[in-house]
Amino acid sequence: MNYRTYLDTEVLGFVDRMNGFYPPDSLNLPIAENRRIYDQMSEVFREAPPVNVASRTFSLEGPEGGLPVRLYQREDPDDRVAILYFHGGGFVLGGLESHDDICAETCARTGFQVLAVDYRLAPEHAHPAAFEDACIAFEWLSRTARKPVVLIGESAGGNLAACLAHHARSLACPPIGQVLVYPSLCGPGKVGSRVTHAHAPLLAEADLDVYLRLRTNGSSDYSDPRLIPYADPDFSGLPPTVVFTAECDPLSSDGDLYCARIRDEGGQAVWVEEKGLVHGYFRGRTQSSRARDSFDRVMKAVLNLVPSP
Repeated sequence: MNYRTYLDTEVLGFVDRMNGFYPPDSLNLPIAENRRIYDQMSEVFREAPPVNVASRTFSLEGPEGGLPVRLYQREDPDDRVAILYFHGGGFVLGGLESHDDICAETCARTGFQVLAVDYRLAPEHAHPAAFEDACIAFEWLSRTARKPVVLIGESAGGNLAACLAHHARSLACPPIGQVLVYPSLCGPGKVGSRVTHAHAPLLAEADLDVYLRLRTNGSSDYSDPRLIPYADPDFSGLPPTVVFTAECDPLSSDGDLYCARIRDEGGQAVWVEEKGLVHGYFRGRTQSSRARDSFDRVMKAVLNLVPSP
């Protein structure tokens, strides 16, 4: 596909702006340099915080010391549920600052508490470190908020949210829903969008392979549902799920395949493929009307998962 002619002017502008931060061989750069570039890009794209949302940063007790988290609260909160949010970045990049504005806006738009998790990153902390941190954060939020929890994950965070949903469905207070945004769910395989959009802007199939090797230190057990949620042989009992994918993204088919498995087991799952969008489009929500409209739909999906007052 010729993305230069297919994507609209606003999305192309977003792609070019993002690419302006990265040299062509950025995946070959040292991890520290990649993180510096990613953090710089995130800061440039950061939107002004909503005036009616306050946040505080603190640490939970983790396996290797403190697990940093950030809790967002609106001035006039809706106390029906709390949101547990997992950021993207290939399990290698990102943290509390890189997605701070997205979390704050999610809190402002929904009214719900949002807890963001600074889970441990690879390659220093290989799988299942991030999953362990997700479980700790979920247990803490469920216990202290004393209200149902909705999971939200973006990109790598979508994978983490889904892995947590599979694990936590057997707990006394499992999550009541999950909203996954351009998530990695099905693992490696030359099928669907991983072929048709293998060279999509902002995320290519080769990038996915690199991030997976870093996450696992090159020793992947693709049958582990803590790593690949689609590998779980049991899809029963999962919470209502909505998956948003970008059409021009090697991960787009993951949403279709994952949701079909949930429905096959009698669960509720909706896949929304956002036409003409690319991976990471949340950052372009003020630059692209397509991205903004999708962000609106994601917020509505979260609200629709919550029981009426």
